[in-house]
Amino acid sequence: MPAKTNPLTRLRQVIRTFPEATEVEAWGAPTWRVGRMFAMFEESMHGLERVAIWIKAAPGNNEIMVATDPKRFFIPPYVGPAGWVGVRLDRKIDWDELADLLRDGYRLVAPKRLLKGQAKAHSPEPRAQSPEPRAQSPKPRAQRQGTKPKVRRG
Repeated sequence: MPAKTNPLTRLRQVIRTFPEATEVEAWGAPTWRVGRMFAMFEESMHGLERVAIWIKAAPGNNEIMVATDPKRFFIPPYVGPAGWVGVRLDRKIDWDELADLLRDGYRLVAPKRLLKGQAKAHSPEPRAQSPEPRAQSPKPRAQRQGTKPKVRRG
């Protein structure tokens, strides 16, 4: 039977593949950032005996995940109301799914310059093309000529 990999070691391996993601110790735990924080490791925090990762999630996704599988997902304290989801790591872990959740959290906070090319490589479905920009209506005559509009008095 192969040795069980430490979840923190495996998390670091996954996150290491994200451009410019850095690990910073905060509140006595490893956190991962790309400018802003997108993930935080939890081990026996707040008096709870669990190993987990908190991940930035799109609005409403955390509630859907918790409703779907409350034994694996939870709303973490402090950041949960801002859309974060907790994923228990002291149970069976689907590492492919967890990597996708981490990638999604990373994308929510990463600068756009880092995301170019990544969306195509990891996106499950093609992105819809944005509509053609609408032509702007011409400025009123007074603004075009740099004069004040005339006021008619009756």
